[in-house]
Amino acid sequence: MLKSSLLFFAVALLTVVCLPIAGRNPQAASPAQTAETGKNPVKPTAESRAKAKEIYHRDCALCHGENGNGKTDLATGMNLALDDWTNPGKLANKADSDLFAAIRNGKGDHMPAEDVGRANDTEVWNLILYIRAFPSKAQPPASAPAAPDAAPAPAPPAQ
Repeated sequence: MLKSSLLFFAVALLTVVCLPIAGRNPQAASPAQTAETGKNPVKPTAESRAKAKEIYHRDCALCHGENGNGKTDLATGMNLALDDWTNPGKLANKADSDLFAAIRNGKGDHMPAEDVGRANDTEVWNLILYIRAFPSKAQPPASAPAAPDAAPAPAPPAQ
């Protein structure tokens, strides 16, 4: 029941978000200086990181997950296989300008464009920096730490 309610809420939210976007032309994919390099033109600050986190949790986390792993009930309910951004390899071969274009213009029927009224270009560039930091925030696999002063285990007796 909860899963059905969550799916209904998400579809309703996406519909409301997409309505103002339907009649307008998307903004250019990236500023001129990044079209050539594909690199992000902004330098992050503490304030820009906080704003990017706010935008991500408001507009992206519902589908992409709080930690960026793409494993959400909504994505599963819509049969979407989203990239796991906690895996460093998933974004390694994608240029920042490509990510900017996907965020700004949307991607297919399931990802709406990020409206300029919700995030300006600089905020979208900072959002990309926030997303690229997910692998460093991911928890390493659980393993038993070695005791720092422990002596090595004795060798088994010879037979």
